[in-house]
Amino acid sequence: MSNISYYTAEGLAKLKEELAELRTKGRAEVARQLAEARDKGDLSENAEYDAAKDAQGHLELKIAKLEEVVGNARLIDESNLDASKALILSKVKIKNLKNNMVLDYTLVAEEEADLAAGKISVKSPIGKGLLGKSVGDIAEITVPAGKLQFEVLDISR
Repeated sequence: MSNISYYTAEGLAKLKEELAELRTKGRAEVARQLAEARDKGDLSENAEYDAAKDAQGHLELKIAKLEEVVGNARLIDESNLDASKALILSKVKIKNLKNNMVLDYTLVAEEEADLAAGKISVKSPIGKGLLGKSVGDIAEITVPAGKLQFEVLDISR
């Protein structure tokens, strides 16, 4: 069963770049490790060879998973998104009604989330709570620390 995920052009390019790097440099490094371990003699009692084979298996699994993610990735067409509601790729300015702290977030796909850059996942509790809200709406969001209320101050693209 495929899980379709939506990405910005930048986010999809990063995924493809990581996949290309794993396919080339990652595989070349594992092949080098295997050859080095093989040169050390008897393979039946060679821990380095076993470790290199394990590393190869992990790398191939990671590549397969990333290929699946890239295969199921879809680019987001911003021209079709309603700018009056908080949707993926929206820049949302919210105010915490408990402490009056104002926060700016960009709602992005899960793999593109980066809290330090102000990008939160639409699958996170706050991201889910903001989806579909308009300016002036109050979003009541349950987070691990309890319930929080945020007022949507501004939405932009």
